[in-house]
Amino acid sequence: MLKQAILNIVALVSTLACAAEAKVEAQSTQSQATIIIAADEPTKTYDPMIFGGFIEHLGKQIYGGFFEPGSPLADAKGFRLDVIKAVKELKVPVIRWPGGCFVDSYHWQKGVGEKRQPYDDDRWGVLEPNTFGTHEFIELCRRLGAEPYICQNSLASIQEMADWVAYCNATTGPFAEMREKNGHPEPFNVRFWSVGNEKVGRGYIDKVRDTAEAMKKVDESILVTCSGSHGPRADIDPYLFKTAGKYLDLLSVHEYWIPNFQEHHAPDYLSCMMLSEKPDTHISAVVKSIDEAEMRGQIKIAFDEWNLRSWHHPGFSGHQPRKVDYQDPEIVALIKAREKSLEPSLYTMADALFCASFYNACLRNADDVTMANIACIVNQTGPLYVHPKGIVKRTHFHTMAMYANMLKEHVAKAQVKSERLTYGSSSVAMVDAIATVDESGKKWAIAMMNRHPSKEVSCTLKMGELLVDGIYEATVLTADSPDAYNDIENPSRVMPKKIVLTFKEGITSLPPHSLVIVDVLIE
Repeated sequence: MLKQAILNIVALVSTLACAAEAKVEAQSTQSQATIIIAADEPTKTYDPMIFGGFIEHLGKQIYGGFFEPGSPLADAKGFRLDVIKAVKELKVPVIRWPGGCFVDSYHWQKGVGEKRQPYDDDRWGVLEPNTFGTHEFIELCRRLGAEPYICQNSLASIQEMADWVAYCNATTGPFAEMREKNGHPEPFNVRFWSVGNEKVGRGYIDKVRDTAEAMKKVDESILVTCSGSHGPRADIDPYLFKTAGKYLDLLSVHEYWIPNFQEHHAPDYLSCMMLSEKPDTHISAVVKSIDEAEMRGQIKIAFDEWNLRSWHHPGFSGHQPRKVDYQDPEIVALIKAREKSLEPSLYTMADALFCASFYNACLRNADDVTMANIACIVNQTGPLYVHPKGIVKRTHFHTMAMYANMLKEHVAKAQVKSERLTYGSSSVAMVDAIATVDESGKKWAIAMMNRHPSKEVSCTLKMGELLVDGIYEATVLTADSPDAYNDIENPSRVMPKKIVLTFKEGITSLPPHSLVIVDVLIE
């Protein structure tokens, strides 16, 4: 009897196991997400400027990043050739400079000509040599094929700001002559200008009005922006539109969803994913403010500082100047603490997928968002880590390269129906997607991401009423763990791979913590 009982138990366990296997198999054939692309409806042309970048004189973004005279990897002018080559892969169309908070104590004339004037930048607590100034910035942009975007020091005089426009763009006059004397007879033709960085208040807004008017008298063709919102609050003071709106072409928006400025945080993968729908919400709130001011279409959004994580700079607000004693052990420790932002293990698949989520939000709002600039391009929290002997492409570098190189020119309407990924009291869609198409309307590039940390997702893809079926070329970015990262020892642990993606009756499988861009040809 005991033997029979054991056999019965074994049989029961076997039956349950088979049932469990059948259930898993049934679940794997059931779609957990559906992407419906409105293939026959009008599309939007998005501006590639959303793939822009930002560099500031903080940490090793410029000195020890793009610019390192004396390095065996630099040319005779001091530009790091390996860094330029890598950033060219991102096709960065516009670069914002010199700040950021750094600009609040920056005076452009100290950084041009043969006799540069170094100074103690007590806003960031750095000794600024001024060897990288306007001419070097313009040359960097030209080498990268990027438009230069200059952010002005709004604490300087209106005349000083207007003079910088003249120095860059005038063909005649004292500043054109000054530029020629400094080695560049042809105008730089800088199109994009910002009146200040992260300023608020009606006094600032009044100065925006007067400065924008003065700058456009120097060159009426320039495009001007100013501080619109920074931080989690996305609503805009109506006084800005009423007072300065007619002089503005763009409105600057900044947000870092993990604020590491003073306190350093390293949230886990799922905590980061719970933030991935916030860019959509943020952009919608800014659009609402512009719409309520009846300036939608006239003023576009420049999301010219963004990243999942802000860089770490404890003890220096960037807004309150103070005398810095660089021998003070407390100051030395505060500056040393900035190196926490360089820790390779911070930049995981969470950064890669958040980057894709941000771009999707910009693409969905292509009518309103005309520029975005990741902060920053190199070092600190940027996609490219630069060290004395070479470079490391962080996870979000590959996302940026995929979007800049693989998407088509127009974005189509796409509806995503997805199960929710829940963590604590928060949740986001497990799958997000964006669909792009070329001018012919036949060649599609569809970006799909699975935010789940450990499970594949069955996803149905429809072009209108047509189920996508067959085998297609694709590129996938994923890793052996959602916490995977690249560093000097293992620079290729996370990198994109070419694959073939099979759709059967519209259904394909998306790997866990992955971004997939698939090419679909519709005859």
